[in-house]
Amino acid sequence: MKKQRTFAHGLILGAFCLGFGVILAFSNHITVEDIAARALEDKLNSLAQVIPSNIHDNNLVEDSILMKNEGGKEISVYRATKDGKVTGLAYEIFGVGYAGQIKLMMGIDTQGKILGVRVISHKETPGLGDKMEVKKGNWILKFDSLSLGNPPVDKWKVKKDGGQFDYWAGATITPRGVVDAIRRGLELFEANKAHMMDMNAPKAQPGGAGTKKEGH
Repeated sequence: MKKQRTFAHGLILGAFCLGFGVILAFSNHITVEDIAARALEDKLNSLAQVIPSNIHDNNLVEDSILMKNEGGKEISVYRATKDGKVTGLAYEIFGVGYAGQIKLMMGIDTQGKILGVRVISHKETPGLGDKMEVKKGNWILKFDSLSLGNPPVDKWKVKKDGGQFDYWAGATITPRGVVDAIRRGLELFEANKAHMMDMNAPKAQPGGAGTKKEGH
């Protein structure tokens, strides 16, 4: 009788653990999908701010390729196309601010002219270092239409360092990091534009992991 009760208790405990495991797995699945959906929404929003809708008729996320930046970090290059031709590109660029890494999204046309730059994430001081955000001012908008030759490369610095770009009192490091990131982003385009605009370049797989070759 005692063995039967022990066996029954074991079955009940096992069923409880199994049920809990199923619920946990299902909840985790839903959470992962929700996080992925929000990440995609944020990505699309960032891209929409740096790539004008009138220059492309494709899905920017689906039409991306993978490559390495000057630091060896793998990045996604989102390509705007219209009528089968590349009309613009967008990719993440990285700078170093006072409090750490600054991540930005930069859009550029096929001639190397900036279409737009937006801050994605940073840890700079609120009310001071965050003035690079478009919702805090128009500083970041001043890069629109500029290129590696406009201004000359040696002027791609803040004014304090002998360059062209404004900075705000008490936060020189932050704008310096952003200007440097944008300049390096333009240099990345100049060094890799043939590959970036090659319509036969392998596209990134959904989720951004690895690449796949067309026709294979």
